[in-house]
Amino acid sequence: MNQPKSFDLTGLLAARGGERYALHEQHMNRQLPRMLHTIGFDKVYTRAEGAYLYDADGSGYLDMLSGFGVFALGRHHPVIRQALHDVLDAELADLTQFDCAPLAGLLAERLLERAPHLDRVYFSNSGTEAVEAGLKFARYVTGRKRIIYLDHAFHGLTTGSLSVNGGKEFRRGFDPLLPDSEIKLGDIAALERELRKGDVAGFVFEPIQGKGVSIPPPGFLSAAQELVHRHKAMMIADEVQTGVGRTGDFFAYEYEGITPDIVATAKALSGGYIPIGATLAAGSTFDKVYSSMDRVLVHDSTFGSNAQAMAAALATLHVVESEDVVRRARETGDQLRTRLAELVDKYELVAEVRGRGLMIGIEFGRPSSWKLRGAWTALQTARKGLFAQTVVHALFHQHQILTQVSGDHVEVIKLIPPLIIGQREVDYFVDSFVAVMDDAHQGAGLMWDFGRSLMKQAVRS
Repeated sequence: MNQPKSFDLTGLLAARGGERYALHEQHMNRQLPRMLHTIGFDKVYTRAEGAYLYDADGSGYLDMLSGFGVFALGRHHPVIRQALHDVLDAELADLTQFDCAPLAGLLAERLLERAPHLDRVYFSNSGTEAVEAGLKFARYVTGRKRIIYLDHAFHGLTTGSLSVNGGKEFRRGFDPLLPDSEIKLGDIAALERELRKGDVAGFVFEPIQGKGVSIPPPGFLSAAQELVHRHKAMMIADEVQTGVGRTGDFFAYEYEGITPDIVATAKALSGGYIPIGATLAAGSTFDKVYSSMDRVLVHDSTFGSNAQAMAAALATLHVVESEDVVRRARETGDQLRTRLAELVDKYELVAEVRGRGLMIGIEFGRPSSWKLRGAWTALQTARKGLFAQTVVHALFHQHQILTQVSGDHVEVIKLIPPLIIGQREVDYFVDSFVAVMDDAHQGAGLMWDFGRSLMKQAVRS
């Protein structure tokens, strides 16, 4: 009898890894390779470590995107790698669906230490699932259906999360969605008007919006909490991207001094390995949703508390504490943001630098000089956001720094690097950004050539 062949993952990648773009083109979303080819990001990375990606030639690329915030501790952190080896070697009886797995309970205990006003945790597999749970819990507990959300918000792309997504480009074509209403960021009067209608279950918000890195006006969230509670609705904090130290506090809502009724988090909690989502709430909320043994699985996820995800998250929290990651993120972020903000007066194309911790937005604006205004206007006419994309392109191709624009049709680059970066990375990014801005303000060169290429592509689209 022939012996079955062993599975050789390394050999498979060696043999067919070079087909990556063709495979996506043929079998997956064909617009992804098309987009990467268009903006010149069709790079082949062979390995990654910490805050750097490496190509086949061994050249390093500084990762200031961190997988949209997933790799808060950098890539392949040794403590998290070891935890995953350990949990696999333990050969646990995982996901029996009819037991109480210890790792999930231990992780819930550790998370709640960071949100002492809350009592229970539900584990899922992603940020959008964590938000979905929060929406469902608020609707059930209050007996109301409507959720208030903010313009330009991003809470995920499943149907419930999409219903509270402020990006029309994501919503288009998927109607009808859930009964939800949008208000402008900072418009406390609009929030009060909606709450007075008496049918609002909750107000969902990002403490700092991912799209555009927009920060609520001082006092807005505390005033919102007072109004929401007065009208017996619930505050739902989306900490999917801002949580686990990103903004210099473990949860970004701490900076505002508020106590949300429900907190959704994900991304960084994974350690960059195993997808996870977590929804934290008060015991009274859980007691209403899971009100009897008949309702024990009324909201659940088959893979939600799997041992690998729980182990990765427990190791992540250990590293965050033992390496003082939250403080480091705050101090490094303050330094990076301060140095970038000093460039606003130097460069007319740089309009504002804002953010908190290591979540920083660089916004570009209309230049004052005639020399630059024509090229800027041409890009804006073709498609808003193209200038920011030219900066992203220049940072990548000229300085080997990976960044990205912070949303569609916005002239903002968002920096969400690993929280473990230090002085070396701050210096390199600032020096590289200065070089790119020097080039941009000459009104000619590779940046503007690429801008014209993007402009033609936008017009064709």
